[in-house]
Amino acid sequence: MDSLQRVTAVVQGQQPDRPPVSFWYHFGPGRTAGPAAVEAHVRHVETYDLDFLKVMDDNRYPRPSVNGGVLVETRDLEKLTVLQGDEGSFGRQLELIAALNRHFGGQLPMATTLFNAWSTLRQMAVPDTGQHGPGTLAREENDPRDQALNRWLREAPELLQSALDVVAKSLGNYARQCRAAGAQGVFLSVRDDQVDTESNGVGTYDRFVRSSDLEILAGATATDSANPASGTGTLSLNILHVCGRPQNFARFTEYPVEAINWADRSAGPAIAEVAGRIRPALCAGVDHLHTLLSGSPDDCRAEVLDAVQAAAGHPLLIAPGCTYDPQNVPPENLHAVRRAVESF
Repeated sequence: MDSLQRVTAVVQGQQPDRPPVSFWYHFGPGRTAGPAAVEAHVRHVETYDLDFLKVMDDNRYPRPSVNGGVLVETRDLEKLTVLQGDEGSFGRQLELIAALNRHFGGQLPMATTLFNAWSTLRQMAVPDTGQHGPGTLAREENDPRDQALNRWLREAPELLQSALDVVAKSLGNYARQCRAAGAQGVFLSVRDDQVDTESNGVGTYDRFVRSSDLEILAGATATDSANPASGTGTLSLNILHVCGRPQNFARFTEYPVEAINWADRSAGPAIAEVAGRIRPALCAGVDHLHTLLSGSPDDCRAEVLDAVQAAAGHPLLIAPGCTYDPQNVPPENLHAVRRAVESF
């Protein structure tokens, strides 16, 4: 089997010759768009012989034309308008996707990264530093981004809901454009531990965010926008990334996606707890915070073998729980992850 056949088998609930594998990191300033970004993605895929590509998200949601691109006051939320999905930074990402699709001849499944509406508003509550790194499980008590969202939720919940809807419609349009450019789907990052907090109350995510997640995924699953020249036929590869420490993992298992990615070892639940009990394929198995960082190649190989055993036949994509730090993760550990799947 080749990579395309392997990934297609998994998302269709079948067993491939071996588990597909991938991992990802932010390539850094100067490699976010244009030829440099294409080269960085291609070199990464070819260095480790990956089966699918998470196109990195360094060209993020276009900033609003207020306060230097920062949402400061509650009334700033009213100034957001629905985007067509090809404006500014969106356009740069679409060019990257199209260039990668041409390079790989449509034979490498690709999911392009985007954050959901709540996380997007959260990003726009502070200036954009342009520095994007690995995610963490920790939450800062006085993070200004969370303070802004929590304040909007208290002061103007209807206005916040309207802003979330606007951003979700924009991201849905963008997801359609990504499919048309050659991506097989999106890698949608969601996180409920920043929403269902003690101050906001349990159930806030379901009341305010869930519908906007589904709006985005509706755009990502629009089959009429798929690129017929991509070479991947009807393959859809929408991956839901449950970031942080899930407060209610079960709520995400019903989302209309092909796979679900999360930090199974650092945050849970463990693969064995969900294998055979949910519909999406599992995209997990490798601890990006500890084993990749400070373990040995043998440790990394052992996690891959353990993940396959724990999945017990449930369709599985081997992957880390989140982005890893390339400055501190030894390349030999990454090679060990890739070689481990050959055991099957």
